[in-house]
Amino acid sequence: MKFSEAQPEFLFTVWEGGGAIPPALGTARRLLGTGARVRVMSDACNREEVERQGLEFIAWSRATSRPNKSPDTDPIRDWEITQPLQIIDRLCERLIFGPAVAYAQDTLDEVARRPADVVVTSELLFGPMMAAEVAGCKLALLTANLWLYPTLRGVPPAGPGFAPATCEAERERDLEVRRTTTGVFDAYLPVLNRARKTLSLAPLNSIFDQLNRADCTLLGTSAAFDFSVEELPESFHYVGPQLDEPGWVDAWESPWPAADSRPLVLVAFSTTFQNQGTTLQRVIDALTSLPVRGVVTLGEGFDGTGVRCTEKVVVRRSAPHDELMQRASLVVTHGGHGTVMRALSAGVPMLCLPMGRDQRDNAARVTIRGAGLMLEPSASTNEIASAVEQLLSAPAFRLASGKLGTRIRAESDGKLAAQTLYALARRSLLTPTTH
Repeated sequence: MKFSEAQPEFLFTVWEGGGAIPPALGTARRLLGTGARVRVMSDACNREEVERQGLEFIAWSRATSRPNKSPDTDPIRDWEITQPLQIIDRLCERLIFGPAVAYAQDTLDEVARRPADVVVTSELLFGPMMAAEVAGCKLALLTANLWLYPTLRGVPPAGPGFAPATCEAERERDLEVRRTTTGVFDAYLPVLNRARKTLSLAPLNSIFDQLNRADCTLLGTSAAFDFSVEELPESFHYVGPQLDEPGWVDAWESPWPAADSRPLVLVAFSTTFQNQGTTLQRVIDALTSLPVRGVVTLGEGFDGTGVRCTEKVVVRRSAPHDELMQRASLVVTHGGHGTVMRALSAGVPMLCLPMGRDQRDNAARVTIRGAGLMLEPSASTNEIASAVEQLLSAPAFRLASGKLGTRIRAESDGKLAAQTLYALARRSLLTPTTH
């Protein structure tokens, strides 16, 4: 086969990270539409979702392969921890570095079975990164969120939800948090280097050197949403949010008459378990006290135990968020990246109650742009009701959300990620990879 006729081979390696799955599968499906050959390695619980997209599925064998999405099978269990640095340490131990050799060996086995031109993986899976290095494949990192590592100059360090520094004291604060966070990551450098030695790779001086070996890093968010980076590395590309609905979403049928004019509020917390039940109930109680209609979607990771619905607020396992946001006056959310991007793209203001992970950083970008408000997840029913009333009554929030949403939609056709990956693969067919 001539190079000009060859179709590239992509291997996507994806962990069961809730909101990380739809962007990866949407990008993989678009690549499949180009005629490329695409496989997805992931946890066993994602087989049906992957195959529904027409993609070939391979389950992890050495690495943890969750059989379902219940909290009992979650190896990270970040809801048990409240301190941000402890959460980073837990991620390092149980996902990023601890099982890296197992992820690498699974990836190498699959590449040996059928070679890949490009390995596409999450920025949190160091095992497939090392496997691509061993196998001589091109490597692309695809994020489903803002950049989480403290390596980009100008933006506040991820985690605390800081606004951009405006004075020397705030710059010193950011520098100290960045140093501390880097220290937590680099404490795992010996673990990473032992893994690299097992794979016959040379040691590194910093864990971030492993990230820098990627041929390209695709930031699956909007540059309009993110805070400005002083100098974006040449291999980094904003490709816009990948807003594909999960394949398991149920159809929506409204329980209310078509003539019901009460404002519709969508309540969308994490699709994974974050021990969100008590916060959800306070949101339901707050909405029940107001002249609104509410729809709560639970997702696959939380079964809704203990959550009570009312005549005003219905609870569903899932519903199409794109459809509901076209009708909604407000979204109440934990502040996950996918939900935030959907709401802004629809021009809907938000009440964010961040529960961890990247959610404070997303909420900071929402509130600073005037597109919503933020409360702690421990906020009382009255505090939530008051914030909802404020957001529904002040037009400025919807105007700000609509303005930002217009800019985000211009970056959200979903094609740029696939186009960039395809171009990288075509280059790999002609030029061997060197690191």
